[in-house]
Amino acid sequence: FIPAAKMAQTNPQPAQGGPWKMTVYDQDNFQGKRMEFTASCPGTAECGLDTIRSLKVESGAWFGYEHANYCGQQFVLERGEYPRWEAWSGSNAYHVERLMSFRPICSANHKESKMTLFEKENFMGHQWEIQDDYPSLQAMGWRNNEVGSMKIHGGAWVCYQYPGYRGYQYILESDHHAGDYKHWREWGSHAQTFQVQSVRRVQQ
Repeated sequence: FIPAAKMAQTNPQPAQGGPWKMTVYDQDNFQGKRMEFTASCPGTAECGLDTIRSLKVESGAWFGYEHANYCGQQFVLERGEYPRWEAWSGSNAYHVERLMSFRPICSANHKESKMTLFEKENFMGHQWEIQDDYPSLQAMGWRNNEVGSMKIHGGAWVCYQYPGYRGYQYILESDHHAGDYKHWREWGSHAQTFQVQSVRRVQQ
């Protein structure tokens, strides 16, 4: 299948009338019941959908979550079409077919994205400031396959457990935790390890 990051590059023009717009469907390939969203949805069941099987992001960048109330595995949903769940799950390692809640990523700013990685938790140890996408942190000189803590100075970033933008995804924002992520437990409710080996900026 085509990774979501590649799909998002063939993006339609942004919708007029607001920075965020997403259309979701309860069947694969944009079939079945259809609903449009321009704001957060804490639970698809409350919004009138039992399940989401495909979606189109027309403008803005969005967080998708495995469970209601913004919990569980996270997915980044950038402009483009996602005909089946594989397109947003983004990794062969974790087959998560559910998408039960979602919200806009308000801080996404590709041009002004900046973050500092720290070797240890609480912003200790060796540090490295980055402003670009890195499919492998180790190949660029980061000392090991773990990151202890991170400061997000601008934009929103997707951090991945493995090189090549694979494995668990953690979406970190400059306007969440004041951009300070002192420990892996703050990366998301599904986070279980300090392991981060690739990072990229979220596209608006």
